[in-house]
Amino acid sequence: MMKAVVITEFGGPDVLAVQARDVPQPGPGQLLLEVYAAGINRPDVFQRKGNYPAPAGAVADIPGLEVAGTVRAVGEGELRFRVGDRVCALLSGGGYAEYAVAEDSHCLPIPDQVSFAEAACMPETAFTVWHNVFQRGQLTAGEGLLVHGGSGGIGTTAIQLGRLFGARVYTTAGTDEKCEACLGLGAVRSINYRTADYRVELAGECIDVVLDSIGGDYFDKNIDLLAPDGRLVYINATRGRKASLDLLNLMQKRLVLTGSTLRARDRNFKSDLCSAIEKAVWPLWASRQFRPVVHRAFDYVRAAEAHRFLESGNAFGKLVLTFK
Repeated sequence: MMKAVVITEFGGPDVLAVQARDVPQPGPGQLLLEVYAAGINRPDVFQRKGNYPAPAGAVADIPGLEVAGTVRAVGEGELRFRVGDRVCALLSGGGYAEYAVAEDSHCLPIPDQVSFAEAACMPETAFTVWHNVFQRGQLTAGEGLLVHGGSGGIGTTAIQLGRLFGARVYTTAGTDEKCEACLGLGAVRSINYRTADYRVELAGECIDVVLDSIGGDYFDKNIDLLAPDGRLVYINATRGRKASLDLLNLMQKRLVLTGSTLRARDRNFKSDLCSAIEKAVWPLWASRQFRPVVHRAFDYVRAAEAHRFLESGNAFGKLVLTFK
């Protein structure tokens, strides 16, 4: 048996409870991981509220999309990792537990000098940023990238990777302190969206790619700011899913509108993405040119408190649950 943080019903943070569950068993091509740390993400909150159901085949009532730990058992097949290896993994669910099953091809090695808490912050953010900014957004060196929500896990990752791959990075955040912290990560300008209009502040800057998780009334501002041949990439829409578009403006500026979700993508897609990230991002992490920003770690029995803190908006970077 193992301990797991379970969604007992849909609702606020207090619906999270620690329960005993059977230890899962790895199938063909899978690994059983002893979890030392699990990353906490906004989709976990959406799932807790009943707005983000687990895909078919995933653990339905245990949240958690990324973990770091040690391989304790392996399934059938020719697998890369072996018992005892330290890995971090992208999951479709089930990460808030002492043990979790992961696809071997969705796991990545943890560099020797990196803690489990830091490693647990990598998979969800690295997969999301690499696919949306660099694959869908086609960001290249010398271009301008605008990252909304620069103080979150996705934002702090996008700022650093954008800078490391030669882009000028602009961002928005909700306090002056967070804006300063974004500048410290490599942003060239950071706009407090509570006190200034980023469309006005960034007018005249060349913005080639926008990574937006806000939606709503940000849509028109993003369209106005984008340079010709610009790319607008959506990964969420917390302020509204619907917007109107002047199609002539789209055509005249030759804009590309795109977006994605990650959790329900198929095994092969995630495997290919995992390989691309290991090649492009992992050397930067291993050399410490890139570092996930860990704001705070919570023991897993305090999962409800961790969710309340995430929803308060006071975190800069990622929150983590620890199991060891």
